[in-house]
Order: sequence, then structure tokens, then C-alpha cells
Amino acid sequence: MLNWLRAVARFFQDKIGWNRIGVALSLAIIGIAIVVLYHMLRDINVDEVVHALKATRPHQIAFAALFVSGAYFTLTFYDWFALRTIGRGEIPYRTAALSGFTSYAVGHNIGATVFTGGAVRYRIYSHHGLDAVEVAKICFVAGLTFWLGNATVLGISASLDPHAAGPITRLPDIVNRGIALVILTVLLSYIAWVWSAPRRLGKGGWTVRLPNGPSTLVQIVIGLFDLGFCTMAMWMLLPNEPNIGFVTLMVVFVSATLLGFASHAPGGLGVFDAAMLIALWQFNREDLLAGLLLFRLLYYLCPFVVALVILGIREVLLSTRRASALPEPPPARIVSVTQPLRSAIEPEKTDAE
Repeated sequence: MLNWLRAVARFFQDKIGWNRIGVALSLAIIGIAIVVLYHMLRDINVDEVVHALKATRPHQIAFAALFVSGAYFTLTFYDWFALRTIGRGEIPYRTAALSGFTSYAVGHNIGATVFTGGAVRYRIYSHHGLDAVEVAKICFVAGLTFWLGNATVLGISASLDPHAAGPITRLPDIVNRGIALVILTVLLSYIAWVWSAPRRLGKGGWTVRLPNGPSTLVQIVIGLFDLGFCTMAMWMLLPNEPNIGFVTLMVVFVSATLLGFASHAPGGLGVFDAAMLIALWQFNREDLLAGLLLFRLLYYLCPFVVALVILGIREVLLSTRRASALPEPPPARIVSVTQPLRSAIEPEKTDAE
């Protein structure tokens, strides 16, 4: 069986290429999302959406903003944890917080988070002596934290409420629960694997030491808090009726987030929204759309603007410091032009004179 899987993987790598498969998958997800959104929103009542936006209570928005802040605060620990994993624990938390917040705020909105977020990270960490390989390792460990958290949340929540994933997967509850249990089995196997002995991935300078068992549990906790805060923010912006369980919303939210991530669309735009509209079919579409718009404003646009302002101020300060650190040029040597003329006109006086 293992040899067969290796043969299939080698065929796709040699004959097709994983990059082409990834691009095709992203385009397929985006195309399906566009079709779904067209059918679901073509008869939407814009006035009702505006009315739903205005009807959202200020305390709902305030609590949602608070949970979004908690989510981005948790994201700072992605970088803080990664720095200690690669052996650069001397980098202070404030630098990790700056990198974690700005890289995710920019990456979430521009898309292709691995590259855009990595570029922001390199700009910040290179000032502290980290090279491109070390920044790539940070991105890898941070991404591992993201996937471990998502696998844990999706595996537990979907096994408890497999019916919630039905509108997205179009599969029976028993199959959804089976998939969730497989995810949890793989997760537990990975934890046991890194717990049993030190593990490394890569070769040469690209070798990454994987977090051990206890550290992996810390990773999972970080991911759980991140997704928990995000789900709570979405929870606060949903219509009051009908009332759905928090576990149900978590299954839907994580599934929609992963689909948006797989599409590489900026902020999962269109894909995340289509998945939420399909899965939360029991809500009034106009009310749900208003909640999604507010979530995008709070989770995507506001942090993006704040991150750009912070990065802009940082660049100005760095430029000012570099300019002030430049050595002053030596004073110009003043040479009298009248002395040579005077010497040429007036003859030298001799001792006889």
C-alpha cells in the first residue's frame, strides 16, 4: 500500500507537478464560490442588508472587536513560539508581536500568506540579524501551529456535530464523523511521534527541529485560542434567530476558513463567504450577509489599515535613524587665493634689501 501511494505521488510530481495541481485546485474553488455567490445573492435585497447593518447593536460590534483583538493578540504568539523553536529566543516579544500582527494582517488581505507574510517578516527580522533561511523556518513553524490548531478544532467539533459539516461536504453524518476521527487519529499519531524522540525535517541549512511533545501541545493551545476568538467574533455578529450551537458554528467557521485559505484568494474573499452562506442556510440571507460584512470590516480591513500605518511609521523611524547615524563630512579646507597672487606680483625681499 505504501509503495502504491509513493508511486502515485511520484507520478503526479513527475508528470503533472504539484504546483499545477495547487493552482488548478485554487481556481476550481474560486470558480465554484463565484457560481454559488451568484445564485445566492442575485436576488438579495440591498435595503434589507443596510437595515440589518444599522440594526446591529453597538455592544455586539464592541464585543466582536474585542474578540478580534484577542485573535490577533494570539497570532503574536505564533512568531514568539517559532523564534524559540528555531533557537532565536533572544529576540524580544515586542519584535515577535510586531512581526506576527503585521505579517498576518497584510497576508490575510493580500492573499498568498506564505509569501506576503514572509516578506513582511523578513523586513522586520532582518533588522535583528536573521537571514532568509531563519525567516523561512519561522514561517514553517507558524504554519504548523495554524494547521495543528485547525486540525484539533475541526476534528473535535466535527466529531461532536457531524451534521454541521453536511452542507459544505455534502456527505452523510457518519462519513463526516469518520473523517473527523481520522483527523484526530493523525493528530494524535503526530503528537506521539514527536513525543517519542527529537524530530527534524529538511536537509543541511534548511533543517527544522520540530517542537517536542509538550511544545506541540502548547502549539495546539495557541491555535485553539486563535480560532476560539475568531469564532466568538463571528458568533457576536450573527442574527439572534435562529439560535445555533457554538460547536456548530465552529465547524462551519473552520471549514469555511480552510476553504478560503486553500483558494489563496485575498482574505478568502468570496470563498469564505459562499461557504458560510451555504452552511448557515437557516439564517435570513440579508441578516447573515450583514454579519459577514461586519466581520470582514473588523477582522480584515481594520487590522490591515493599522498594520500599514505601523509599518509606515517604522520605515520612517528607521530611515531617520540611518540618516542620523551617517558620519559627518570633514570640514572643507579653506585655501587663500590671494597669497599665490601676491607672491607672483611682489618680488621676494633679499637680505641685502
